[in-house]
Amino acid sequence: MSKDYLELRVETARQKDVGRKIARISRKAMEQLKVNVGDFIEVEGARGSVVLQVWPTSGDEEDVIRIDGYVREALGVALGDFVKVRRAEVVKGNKVVLAPTIPIGLERGFVEYVKEQLLYKPVKRGEVVFVPYFMFSEPLKFVVVSTSPAQVVYIDTDTHVELREEPVREEAIARGVPRVTWEDIGDLEEVKERIREIVELPMKHPELFKHLGIEPPKGILLYGPPGVGKTLLAKALANEIGAYFIAINGPEIMSKYYGESEQRLREIFDEASKNAPAIIFIDEIDAIAPKREEVVGEVEKRVVAQLLTLMDGLQERGKIVVIGATNRVDAVDPALRRPGRFDREIEIPPPDKRARKAILEVHTRNVPLSDDVDLEALAGLTHGFTGADLAALVKEAAISALRRFLRTEQVDLNKPIPPETLKKLSVTKNDFMEALKLVHPTLMREVFVEVPEVRWDDIGGLEDVKQQLKEAVEWPLKSPQIFEQMGIRPPRGILLYGPPGCGKTLLAKAVATESGANFIAIKGPEILSKWVGESEKAIREIFRRARQVAPAIIFFDEIDSITPARGYRTDAGVTDRIVNQLLAELDGIQTLKNVVVIGATNRADIIDPALLRPGRFDRIIYVPPPDKKSRLQILKVHTRKLPLAEDVDLERLAELTEGYSGADLEALVREAVMLALREKFEARPISMNYFMQALKIVKPSLTKDLLESYQRTYETLKKMVL
Repeated sequence: MSKDYLELRVETARQKDVGRKIARISRKAMEQLKVNVGDFIEVEGARGSVVLQVWPTSGDEEDVIRIDGYVREALGVALGDFVKVRRAEVVKGNKVVLAPTIPIGLERGFVEYVKEQLLYKPVKRGEVVFVPYFMFSEPLKFVVVSTSPAQVVYIDTDTHVELREEPVREEAIARGVPRVTWEDIGDLEEVKERIREIVELPMKHPELFKHLGIEPPKGILLYGPPGVGKTLLAKALANEIGAYFIAINGPEIMSKYYGESEQRLREIFDEASKNAPAIIFIDEIDAIAPKREEVVGEVEKRVVAQLLTLMDGLQERGKIVVIGATNRVDAVDPALRRPGRFDREIEIPPPDKRARKAILEVHTRNVPLSDDVDLEALAGLTHGFTGADLAALVKEAAISALRRFLRTEQVDLNKPIPPETLKKLSVTKNDFMEALKLVHPTLMREVFVEVPEVRWDDIGGLEDVKQQLKEAVEWPLKSPQIFEQMGIRPPRGILLYGPPGCGKTLLAKAVATESGANFIAIKGPEILSKWVGESEKAIREIFRRARQVAPAIIFFDEIDSITPARGYRTDAGVTDRIVNQLLAELDGIQTLKNVVVIGATNRADIIDPALLRPGRFDRIIYVPPPDKKSRLQILKVHTRKLPLAEDVDLERLAELTEGYSGADLEALVREAVMLALREKFEARPISMNYFMQALKIVKPSLTKDLLESYQRTYETLKKMVL
């Protein structure tokens, strides 16, 4: 006799399916169960069964069923478990009575809104259903009090839905609903998999480890920058496997009384052993377990010793897993970081573009988005943003939408807002653009530079230099896959060399704006320190941060001040050590991926020769003084917003300004305006006469001899690089 059910393996749901009572199975499984898209299936687990609407999976996942954390909790199953799936007969409901779990004002139209959200969804008495609502970040929970007929029914357009005002206590719901599930964590699939195999397998199937004759792992150390999801992972893990969960916020166990801190730690481990299987989560573990040789206080040393004993002492720990989280992994005592204590150290990196899209999908799950919002494009604009930053971005965009909504709809805030008016409230692309101005990436906070919106069009002339910069910076950062396919490494460093005032810094700003990369600007002398080792540490920190927030551009202005040729030191060797550190970062063991270094100088002759070779500064780009054509373009840029009289001849001015740099031409235009204002202080067109007077005041800064010396130095540098 053939079975009327299939056994399928549980996996995570898609973001858009969370809370919608949808199960996804393969088309082959749908054929075997004789169900079509939108039909109903019954999923049976350890704790009971749930009826869901069925949709197909996109891939070849024949033995997989994708259900969300709410359904997994109701069924009493975890990821990787098998459930029985069979076809379900569901009838149309005549009447469904719902009760909220929290007090809600039932204003006019709200019942219709709830009904609309639950249309064609199967419900049965006693279960919990979820309804996304604009005013709450999490979906509203309703308990199905009764249905007519008294079986599994689906809500149709003519089903009478009744909402009770009296809320039902959440404890009355079977085992409640987990607050954080695997679907609440965008991406990090590899990290989730590793944590599950360390924690979930030993707790659920200890016989596997007994058979292999090994001890299961007892500790995990999660480390990574702030806001990437370390604490969230621990919460989701505790919810998903149903273990007893004890959270310790590092500093809260510290006490000024002798022996009390150690006593608190012992009590926590005792409580965990009584309620095993249990997870002890220590947040900010570096606060209670710092390196003992570096701390002065005796309390910290004793706490570290006590923690070591509890984690790997004479007494057996049993089914207790300790998870530590820190963003300063090097500050944790090395005795903790060995097998038997923290068996695994898992790095949680900042999210890449694909991960950022997944995180945005999580945080916009219940947000009414406008059709013009493209999460893929938004993920591409948020380099360096952590999960916490993206959550803040969505929140800020929603507040921007709310501000606009209150302004345009003339809402009376003293009365409840009707649902039909609320439906007009949605978050648009412009709201996200406004939010991007306010929310900056956490990882860039210490080195964040607000780059002025300088475009290529704002720089007159220098077409050849612009093209070289596009090839060396913009192409590799925007299309790295092309370089990978061609099997070559893009340039790592670019040195902009030329006379003062010719636009080197302006070019660096423009390339940062045009490439859409994070911009870290370093003014040479600011990293110098009187303390030994501090300057080198500053260089290391700059490159470490750039790797984290890649794609990034590190711009060293006046780079000659920190990289003079070694061996001629008069500064106790500070600059020698800075050059050594810079060489190691540019072409060392740790690779620079999607990080471009740009240096600007007008004294390339004094820079250490070791920096000026392929692999470090691959390209030396000479930024020449402007010729006549370039001078005309520069004058057009600087007079773009200036009211000019009809007699102003910019071409003639370009001829008369031989030897003028871009900065000189800007000064010339400014001086002409000031002369006009000095004569009569009011806004009016500027005539040619004022420009001719300004030419007598603003003299060219570039002489023929000076330019020849720059050209000779550039020819010498080219030979060194090539």
